[in-house]
Amino acid sequence: MKKYPFLSLILLFTLSMSLLPVSAVVPGQEDLDLFCTHAVLLDANHGEILYDMKATEKAYPASITKIMTALLVLEAIEYGQLSLDTPITAGETRMQGVTQSYVNANLKLGEVLTVEELLYLTLIPSYADACNVLAVAVDGTIEDFVDHMNRKASELGCQNTHFTNPVGIHNENHYSTAYDLALILKAALEYDTYLEISKVPKYTLHATDMSGPREMYNTNALVSTWRYSGYIYEKCIAGKTGNTDEAGRCLAAAAEDGDEVLISVILGSGPMEVPGDTELRQGQFRESKRLLEYGFNNFQRVTITKDSEPVETVKVTMSRQADEVNVKPQGSITRTLPKSMDLNDIETKITLYAKEVEAPVKAGQVMGIMTLSYNGEVYGQLDLVAVTSVERSELLYKKQQFFEFFQNEGVRIILAVVLFLAAIVVLKLTFFRRKRRPKAGAAARRGNYKGTRM
Repeated sequence: MKKYPFLSLILLFTLSMSLLPVSAVVPGQEDLDLFCTHAVLLDANHGEILYDMKATEKAYPASITKIMTALLVLEAIEYGQLSLDTPITAGETRMQGVTQSYVNANLKLGEVLTVEELLYLTLIPSYADACNVLAVAVDGTIEDFVDHMNRKASELGCQNTHFTNPVGIHNENHYSTAYDLALILKAALEYDTYLEISKVPKYTLHATDMSGPREMYNTNALVSTWRYSGYIYEKCIAGKTGNTDEAGRCLAAAAEDGDEVLISVILGSGPMEVPGDTELRQGQFRESKRLLEYGFNNFQRVTITKDSEPVETVKVTMSRQADEVNVKPQGSITRTLPKSMDLNDIETKITLYAKEVEAPVKAGQVMGIMTLSYNGEVYGQLDLVAVTSVERSELLYKKQQFFEFFQNEGVRIILAVVLFLAAIVVLKLTFFRRKRRPKAGAAARRGNYKGTRM
């Protein structure tokens, strides 16, 4: 049986590629001229990038950080560590690292709220002290919670993210990317509780024994008109704002249209002039809505298949039936692609595991791979399989076995030694026989003597 070391290299390459972002070059990407420094549009169902504007370059996330905080709380609920009804007492660290420039709920030392209430305070008005109280509830200290945040980011595939606090307080070492933040939001969307809380435009916190009732509004203008009007987007199902001097105005948002779910992340935006408008527009909301609509209007799920005709042949030995077999691609690849894209522009690369194989060959036997790509971006790979079966000739096979047996170096050495020993034995026997044969004269003298002894 032949071995194909090249196959191992191909599989290793494929595995390494799977660890990278799905797309760095988006086919047919339009220049949307977005008013921001970094942006990404992600197909949340399939993890494919549909728009990339410095999506993997480091930026500051501001309060979008709180999505990760909420995610770890929801995981703790899933694992049974907490529940939505678990009462949590605000402790000494509720304002750790929080300055007056960050909004907070003014939680009092010893004030008790449930996990669910603290999640609302974290995600709707973006209160910093509620974040810190939840962090301690999950991991005991804010420092341990931050370590937990960074471990989770790594698990999600975030390659350029590092947190130093659960709030989003600016720090040179507190950074992420548009793509990484989309991955974090994608993970949060798996929880119904996150979806229920994130899109609520208004929330009223009941009175406690230390504070009266508090009314609060969602900072995401795609679902709330509390601070800004004109941005409501009916398809929006979740989102989180962020805003610091260093990060600019930011928004991570998710929208749904039928079965499609898209995630947009806008970083480094702010007030912007728009032709025809008499007042400045909020770039983080306007550009998020534009980017999401661009995705819904211009992309579709497409199945790419190439399995109609043979594309290559492989030589076959050890058979009298055929000396080659046709191979064709098998299966299909499904991708989210621009509606305007011509599928004929997709490039194919054929890689055979071997140019020649020994019979028998079974129909459907994998003989190589076909790689489909566009502008250097790999879309996927299809197996190349044998179209027909090819039977082995037993006569040719046995002949080959006989030939290979005697071509074996070890066998040849043994044969040489045997022949050498046989030659020595023959020589010895020949010499011994010659030595024992009587001379002709002596035999004649002994045979002709007829005298008597005295």
